[in-house]
Amino acid sequence: MDKELLEYLETFLTPRRRTLNQQVLEERTNHFTVAVEDVYQLHNTSAVMRSCDVFGIQNIHVIEEINAKRIDREIAMGAQKWVDINRYNTTSDCIKSLKSKGYQIVATSPHNNAITLNDFDVAVPSVFFFGQEQKGLSDLVMKEADQTLHIPMYGFTESLNISVSAAIILQQLTQKLRQSNVKWQLTEEDMLQKRMDWVKKILKKHELLTERFLESKK
Repeated sequence: MDKELLEYLETFLTPRRRTLNQQVLEERTNHFTVAVEDVYQLHNTSAVMRSCDVFGIQNIHVIEEINAKRIDREIAMGAQKWVDINRYNTTSDCIKSLKSKGYQIVATSPHNNAITLNDFDVAVPSVFFFGQEQKGLSDLVMKEADQTLHIPMYGFTESLNISVSAAIILQQLTQKLRQSNVKWQLTEEDMLQKRMDWVKKILKKHELLTERFLESKK
């Protein structure tokens, strides 16, 4: 990537926008990520995506083995522009991909001797799996899971809406991560790539500006 081109394009952003982009980037992480498995309700996937953006999670993984996903823009509140959406046709493909990148598989479930948020070790790069509203996670995820995580509940109801569960888990564990000594921030290379991605999404005429820049270098 041409860093000089990036810096040129960023001159067309307002100072406030450049500062905001940098502030958000410094809080972004790939140490944790999220996977949603065939969630039926469109607004739930969109709300999870929004929580990822709010709590600094850069990547979300959407499994579409049964239910195809669209983005509910009203619920996502623009988060789809700033969070990277990775799509998979099967749960198996998603798990293989994430394991190859060094993530432990964490199933969110109130059962199977699940550990609590307080006991979770944030030092390990992790992907948090959230399942269908009615059925929960598939047998494959439960089988492949390295950890099972649950939110302590004290009422008659045994479960929470997945978007609520995701928000609670991400808020608590990202806060715990930021208070640790773990190097959770994006790499310099990843930050540069995100800066370029974001500036292109902000500037409608980025292609024309890029051509102008390249012409000036001939």
